[in-house]
Amino acid sequence: MTDIYISIGSNVGYREGYLKSALIKLAKNSVIIEKVSPIYETEPVGYKEQGKFLNAVVQAKTELKPHELLKIINTVEKELGRERVIRWGPRTIDIDILLYGDVTINDDDLKIPHERMWERAFVLVPLNDIDPNITNDGVKLSRIIEMLPDKEGVKLYKMDWYKVV
Repeated sequence: MTDIYISIGSNVGYREGYLKSALIKLAKNSVIIEKVSPIYETEPVGYKEQGKFLNAVVQAKTELKPHELLKIINTVEKELGRERVIRWGPRTIDIDILLYGDVTINDDDLKIPHERMWERAFVLVPLNDIDPNITNDGVKLSRIIEMLPDKEGVKLYKMDWYKVV
């Protein structure tokens, strides 16, 4: 079993419902959910002409290989109505692999650690909630978050929203 961290986000329709549905579908596909961060509401990044996002991070375990996990994630996104029309545009669900154990991958279709995670407060704030001991080049998450210009835009939305049974 490999420890993994996954980010989830939604800014279309019943946003919280899409987050919950994504977790349920992942759990039915060999992803053992251990911890789920609070939900944060954030402004969109990149394409600005869209609604606010709800974002959370999940700590889980899986026996799936990284590319197998990516295939499951892409299937879940498709089942939940994700359409890739505008880069960084509105979406029912966005699921990204942040970390997969100590593995580093730099393929055309998969980059682990996620290539922009260390610059995004909407990822690092909830990640810090579930595992503050994660570091990047020896620097703790809390210190990295302090240096991010967009950290003030990450607003707590809901604490205990998803209980793992």
